Amino acid sequence: MDISLKTAKILVVDDEGANIMLLEQILLNAGYTNILCCQDARQVARIYQEQASDLILLDLNMPAMSGYDVMEQLKKEDNKSELAPILVLSAQGYQDSRQRALDSGARDYVTKPFNIQELLSRVRNLLEVQMANKYMRHKNELLEKEVQLRTMALHDSRLQIVRRLGRAAEYRDNETGLHIIRMSKMAALLGKFAGMSDSEADLLLNAAPMHDIGKIGIPDYILLKPGKLDVEEFKIMKTHALIGADILSGDDCELLLMAKEIALSHHEKWDGSGYPAGLKEESIPLVGRVTALADVFDALTSKRPYKNAWTVQDAISLIQEQSGKHFDPSLVKLFIKNLPEFIEIKEQYAEPKETDSKLAG
Repeated sequence: MDISLKTAKILVVDDEGANIMLLEQILLNAGYTNILCCQDARQVARIYQEQASDLILLDLNMPAMSGYDVMEQLKKEDNKSELAPILVLSAQGYQDSRQRALDSGARDYVTKPFNIQELLSRVRNLLEVQMANKYMRHKNELLEKEVQLRTMALHDSRLQIVRRLGRAAEYRDNETGLHIIRMSKMAALLGKFAGMSDSEADLLLNAAPMHDIGKIGIPDYILLKPGKLDVEEFKIMKTHALIGADILSGDDCELLLMAKEIALSHHEKWDGSGYPAGLKEESIPLVGRVTALADVFDALTSKRPYKNAWTVQDAISLIQEQSGKHFDPSLVKLFIKNLPEFIEIKEQYAEPKETDSKLAG
């Protein structure tokens, strides 16, 4: 006999102590070492749950609860995908009793008095199937965990690529990686205040860094021009939204779909004067409206080679002035209401002093 069968947990249920002792001795003599006994049918469900039995030997005629009642209770209370097999041992040899027991969930039925070798053969057969099922469930769980680990690794790798591409676009525009971190965290926080779920906000956190990826396709003489762009230059500059959307297209991954939506919509304005599509009000995706506000606030309050950092109050004054024009009024209210939390993000991910000195030089 396989050692896994010898150590399988067998629960013997019978209200007669003599029957319990007989069955226990038969199983022990056959090499089974893990036998649980119960004379009170009302305790079967509790013992089964606590001990995770692999096989139940069950009498039918018992006080308080019959074997049929026990099987019904086990089916209701068992949280596992499959109930352990039940072998009914009963003096009732009638066909209707046998059929009722099988319909109630029993896997096999032996009539008392029974032949010991026949009983042991049926016990072995039921345990072999049960232990094989347990083995397959265990293997499936291991495979599922392996798939989850590989999926997480792929997800993490994709996030790293996304973040680095986002930083590449910002560096071309004399921005820093910390700006990307600040604005994406602010966007995710504002998104949660606006009603996004935790999973949606987390997706936004990782998609927002790609908002200006299209700047990779803008010529340096325009992107890095210190002065104001002329009409033609600005026309070219505006194409970065479409370029970004094109770079991020062609993949049905949730992250890249949201990143594409942000790249395409974060320069739209509440009053319809933005680009590239001139969308207005709530026709602008929420993720685009949220990203726009977070991006502008951090850009205004950050030092750049071509400008000093604005004070928070000056930045908020401009944002309030642009409420209903550039920005979604409801988002402006949420941003101002929770301003200390956005300032905390700004301070937590502030530029190192050496970076500030280089920018100022």
